[in-house]
Amino acid sequence: MTVHQAPPVPDVFDPRQHATGVPYDAYRVLRDHHPVARQDEPEVLGWPAGPGFWAVTRHADVVRVLKDSATYSSYIGATQIRDPDPDDLPFIRRMMLNQDPPGHGRLRRLVSRAFTPGRIERFAKVAKDRARTLLAHALDEARASDGTVDLVTTVTDDYALLNLADLLGVPEADRRLLLHWTQRVIGYQDPDEAGPQVLDPAGKPVNPRSPAMLRDMFGYAQQLAAHKRRYPDDDVMTTLAHDAELSRAELEMFFFLLTVAGNDTVRSAAPGGLLTLAQHPEAYDRLRNGRVELTPAVDELLRWHPPVLTFRRTAAQDTELAGRRIRAGDKVVVFHASANRDERVFADPDRLDLSRTPNPHVSFGDGPHVCMGAHFARLQLRVLYREALRVLPELRTAGAPERLVSNFINGLKSLPIRIT
Repeated sequence: MTVHQAPPVPDVFDPRQHATGVPYDAYRVLRDHHPVARQDEPEVLGWPAGPGFWAVTRHADVVRVLKDSATYSSYIGATQIRDPDPDDLPFIRRMMLNQDPPGHGRLRRLVSRAFTPGRIERFAKVAKDRARTLLAHALDEARASDGTVDLVTTVTDDYALLNLADLLGVPEADRRLLLHWTQRVIGYQDPDEAGPQVLDPAGKPVNPRSPAMLRDMFGYAQQLAAHKRRYPDDDVMTTLAHDAELSRAELEMFFFLLTVAGNDTVRSAAPGGLLTLAQHPEAYDRLRNGRVELTPAVDELLRWHPPVLTFRRTAAQDTELAGRRIRAGDKVVVFHASANRDERVFADPDRLDLSRTPNPHVSFGDGPHVCMGAHFARLQLRVLYREALRVLPELRTAGAPERLVSNFINGLKSLPIRIT
């Protein structure tokens, strides 16, 4: 009898490895042999070491964790792999993202009043005009130089940022603040995005989500809310500013969540989808010639390039998952990108199928914390891709894309393409 020894557990924690691409081969090893696996959490890029965590990589287990907030809590230790400073935890728990039912449900109902379907749908024409303008400028820039242009810096960064600013009601003069805050909070593992580290008296990096680091953002949120009370408009901040049920702290946290998560979802997904189409020219041609519907194509591109790589929960009680005993207090991290390639759920998961139906990807999460801006994100992606298909007969890269150093966000810092 032959005994097959399982391969060693690969590291999927170190954010630096994501600079060369999502580690799908490592994910497959984990899914096949170690579906719930211990991961070390060493010091990286100056950020202190942690106690380690359980990596959850199969689709069914990821969905189970995301749906079961009684067992796997967002509140106990928040939702990032790195543990927050204990002094900051009460502050961080105010955010809807870091709450469990019933508190989470109350906050979600409040903010959902601002995200009305009518408001989102009315936004479609604004997004279309913006996509058309940005793409035209990108083409002009390419033709005025060597025929190449970076779609991230000329199109997708501004597209996501300006769409969000319009929805929130941020004045034009202040819109670059949104990008600055997003880079600081989301890209903190990448020196290109985060900028110089802020160190505490002990010489350790200060968490960009700490109260001290968010003071400028919160001050701006209160100024904007006061402006919207005096000069109301058809935007999200006007709705939030006039909601008597929202406390001052809750309004600040909503502004933080919408600014960072609302911007970076599309900021990551849009160039990721365009890169995927550039890497699959036959799929781009089928989409451009109408042989594939755009709606299912958007979801397949989201499956292929999810904007978020991981989210963390904390075990609220002793439990078992995929045969592994998990103790109360253990960190449990779900890997969205791995779940989206699980052969147990998706037929031929490493093949891009723009007509894939059904497509139960978890790029927007699942359970009570499923992304409430998913409809808005899909609308923006449909509009942008439709305009790109209209003006770009081919989508060809002009060099390797530059990826974000992050084990959280599946971002691109540059996507050079060649215009023909």
